[in-house]
Amino acid sequence: MATDPAFTETHAGLTPAAMPRLVSVAIVGTFAILLLAALYYARDFFLPLILALLISLAFMPLVRALGRRGIPPVATAILVVLAIGGSLLGLSLLLTEPTTRMLSETPRIIAELRERFGSGDGMLSRISEASEQVQDLTDGSNEPGAPEKVVLAQPGIISWAADTASGIGATLGATLLFVVFLLSSGDLFLQKLIRILPTLSDKKRSLRVVRNVEVEVSRYLLTITVINAGFGAAVGICMAVLGMPNPVLWGVGAMLLNYVPYLGALAGMALAFGIGLITYPTLTMALLPPLAYFICNLIEGSVVTPLTLGRRLELNPVAILVALAFGGWMWGIVGALMGVPLLVVIKVFCDHFESLATFGEFLSGEPAPEAAVAAAAADHAERTGNGA
Repeated sequence: MATDPAFTETHAGLTPAAMPRLVSVAIVGTFAILLLAALYYARDFFLPLILALLISLAFMPLVRALGRRGIPPVATAILVVLAIGGSLLGLSLLLTEPTTRMLSETPRIIAELRERFGSGDGMLSRISEASEQVQDLTDGSNEPGAPEKVVLAQPGIISWAADTASGIGATLGATLLFVVFLLSSGDLFLQKLIRILPTLSDKKRSLRVVRNVEVEVSRYLLTITVINAGFGAAVGICMAVLGMPNPVLWGVGAMLLNYVPYLGALAGMALAFGIGLITYPTLTMALLPPLAYFICNLIEGSVVTPLTLGRRLELNPVAILVALAFGGWMWGIVGALMGVPLLVVIKVFCDHFESLATFGEFLSGEPAPEAAVAAAAADHAERTGNGA
């Protein structure tokens, strides 16, 4: 006996009215998966492009302001790129000597840590011996007649650092090239977007949204960069006062790590404690560098940033951690540094569209107003009552 298709769909939970929505969700999900795959496997192209878009958003209001005063966008773009490139070059020259010295001293630091905390009867020594015994039992290297193993020498830490620096340098070079073209175009893409929209109200709304997004993102990126630079300077001064080696390197490292909320501060304090154990003879003195780092981070996170940026761009901590993990997995160190700025761009964009307001509210760190919560609860109760 033939089965009624309507009966089958209804009892399977797929009514004819729900099919278009299911198809649209499947299409969006498939597109999202393909987009993530493209971003991952073509990261050598997308990483400098997206980084260039962030830089362009930060400096586009400056290009537009100078354009109103008769300075062409091409000239402003070249000046911006020269300023960024000169700053990066000067910073790299400043850090070359302390970075090289620190990398060359890394084996000595590891040896001193092992000598201090892994001595004969220490816990680290026992753990190391136990792991070696388990490894021997696993691979059978102690058995008579066992085949000899060939161990391939791995590159040292200096060569790894050189490869990493060269990769980051290539990414920055491509990024600056993209920035020149993006800033030189000025309002070209905005004009084309407005031209293809059908109605005058759509044109006005698009212009207002794009300008607001540019201003807010530019303000955030430039302000947070200035705050991080001040934080790095404070950490560098504290390390110099405490007698820690390479205070300039500490300052620059603290500035970069501060782009990674929570995890960056933890990593900075852990490094300060580890180097302090080598620098100072007692544990009490070794606690001073991480304590100074913590105080600087506490002042920056609790006083400086909230007073400067306000609470409108405050983000959900869960969303921040997800963005950091996703950016680090997708694009490595540079991706982790870009995670939070990209999250801010997405939030600002969502706040200007009613259809995306729910996702923007999820990204926000501010609790929803009580009136909005009460309205949502009443709406849910009404829907449930109607369904019953």
